[in-house]
Amino acid sequence: MFNLVRMDLRRLLRTRSFYIILAVWAALLLMLVLLVAKISDPDALDAMQESGMVVVGGDDEQMSEEIRGLSQLEFIYECLGSGFLLVLTGIGVTLFVHGDFSSGCIKNICFAQPQRWKYVLAKAVTAGVYSAVMIVSSIVLLVVSPGLFGLHPARDAAADILQYAFWLWLPCWGFGLLALSLVLLTRGSTMGIILSVMGGSGLIAAMLETLCQRFGWPMVTQYFLSSVAGKQCVPWLGASEIAMILACVAGWSGVYMAAGIAVMEKQDV
Repeated sequence: MFNLVRMDLRRLLRTRSFYIILAVWAALLLMLVLLVAKISDPDALDAMQESGMVVVGGDDEQMSEEIRGLSQLEFIYECLGSGFLLVLTGIGVTLFVHGDFSSGCIKNICFAQPQRWKYVLAKAVTAGVYSAVMIVSSIVLLVVSPGLFGLHPARDAAADILQYAFWLWLPCWGFGLLALSLVLLTRGSTMGIILSVMGGSGLIAAMLETLCQRFGWPMVTQYFLSSVAGKQCVPWLGASEIAMILACVAGWSGVYMAAGIAVMEKQDV
């Protein structure tokens, strides 16, 4: 299995889609930081309103003070707490794993490694590395880039930022395992990309939450990975948040891994 992981990591570093997704995500983050910097600048905000742009959200001065009063960790949370990292992780893992099936490489892999559960486990490790790279690069960019646009969030301890990154990484990794299981099931990328966008953005959770409220069903959407990433992965987590993250990630990851191994063992490659 070690050879499979090493092969996957080597191929990941040579995959064009990996760098395209990183570049697009970096560009989106920089645009977000620029927009936040403009909104937090009273003069720039006045100029935007004079040009006809409508800015909502309360008092302009109060909003500007709140933005400029954020610490580094709070700023990172506000930028990454939307769940878009889950979307990118799901799409990236989908495209990467699908490459084995679209190229026919899966036949050679399974011939050299008949124990297919090792293949699934190796892909799960690669999904964890993929999500870790996305999170680390995002946090580094959000620590460095605000100063380029005139924002200077109060410094936080590196240990606090690393702790937040770790707890955010767990649901992202779990969501990557969902994409992995979908590719192994469908042998295609369409379903994985669609569910990555809808599930990672919280759209599926929002629709189910509406149904639960309408019919009085138990509110199960709080246990979805998109809800966990957005509502439980907060700065300076408490014991309840940590327990929720661990339980939900372990539960969903176990389901996805079991489904992926079962499908891989039963379907022909």
